[in-house]
Amino acid sequence: MLPNLTLVVQFIAFFAVVWLVMKFGWPPIMAAVEERQQKIAEGLAAADRSQKDLALAQDKANEALKDARVKANEIIDQAHQRANQIVEAAKNEAIAEANRQKSLAEAEIAAAANRAREDLRHQVSTLAVTGAEKLLRREIDPAAHKALLDELASQLADKAA
Repeated sequence: MLPNLTLVVQFIAFFAVVWLVMKFGWPPIMAAVEERQQKIAEGLAAADRSQKDLALAQDKANEALKDARVKANEIIDQAHQRANQIVEAAKNEAIAEANRQKSLAEAEIAAAANRAREDLRHQVSTLAVTGAEKLLRREIDPAAHKALLDELASQLADKAA
């Protein structure tokens, strides 16, 4: 065969294969490539959106953390104020209780002093009666002279006070 004819037949066969590939093979390959490009572009866009969403979420988390810290500090401040109020109230109660105990003690002391004065009056009147009895050399009836003895005791108490 002629070399030119072989070359022409090969050239026609090559173009036939190229035409068949371009007609039937190339569109699905290009569709697959375009689909892949679209998926890659969508993936990149999704990655960008995810990064933006992540940045927003981090900002929101940081803001929520700031708010939580502010609220925690407010709660701590309120707790300190409440503790100070409780301490102040306890201190006031202790002062009031101390004053009450003091007034009770003062009342007890006053009552004991009054009892001691009464005992002293009684002892003085008894001594006065005994002394008067010895002076007069006769016995004085305390029941008969009670008014006189009470008057003597009150005069002694007035002088003692």
